[in-house]
Order: sequence, then C-alpha cells, then structure tokens
Amino acid sequence: MNKVFLIGNLTRDPELSETAGGVSVCHFAIAVNRSYTSQDGERQTDFFNVTAWRGLADTVSRFAKKGNKVAVSGSVQIRNYEDNQGQRRTAVDVIAQDIEFLTPKNANSGDDFYDASPASASGGAPARKKPALQSFDDDGDIPF
Repeated sequence: MNKVFLIGNLTRDPELSETAGGVSVCHFAIAVNRSYTSQDGERQTDFFNVTAWRGLADTVSRFAKKGNKVAVSGSVQIRNYEDNQGQRRTAVDVIAQDIEFLTPKNANSGDDFYDASPASASGGAPARKKPALQSFDDDGDIPF
C-alpha cells in the first residue's frame, strides 16, 4: 500500500498550469517538522514536493498561499530523470488525493466567519459577517 499523510506549511505559493490536454495541475511544496528534536534542541524539517490534479489543483491554487498549514493525503511517486549535465537523478513527489486547509480563512484578522460571496464591483474583498444568534425562550419545561 502506497499512502502518505503529511501536515505542514506551504513554502511557496501554488503554481497552477495545464497539460497539453487541458488538465489542471498544481505544484507546491510543504515543510513538515519532525516529531523529535536533536541533541542540541533543534527540530529538523523535511520538505516535500506535492502535485495536485484536476479540481483539487484548481481549489489549492485558489485558496492556498505561502505559509498556510495544510493536511495532505496521497501517494508517493518516484521518478528518474537526466539533468542538464547528463547525470541521472531521482525525484520523490507526493501525488495529492485529498487536501484539507488547516489555516483559518481569516487568520490575519482573527475573524473566523465571512461571507463567501464574490467581491463587490469596486474590487473590494468579500463582506465579512458574523452568524446571527437566535433568541431562546426557556419556559422551564424539560422535554425529557
């Protein structure tokens, strides 16, 4: 079974492109901290190249940016190629099957709620709104 689960932060903005056949593909990298520290107290970090395809590629390129924390599940793909100097190289990529965005949508503003309607005609950001609270009339009767 070839399955990998990673949680880390994007090291660069996702790069969206299309294949010659018109299929969306998105490339990005994440930094994942190891769960232990070295003898001198430093934590090591691993860097993974991730590729997302089709609708997932479009979603990642639209909503993720450098620094965002994401959870990626997918498979590992190893590919061999020849570099410009003619030397044989090996690359390890993660092919994403599912990505969950772990950074709150409005992490900078501290507001977890927003109206996802398109930006106004003036080019501004979507209007933010808090959820409406409903009043509750407690008559003292417990229904159980």
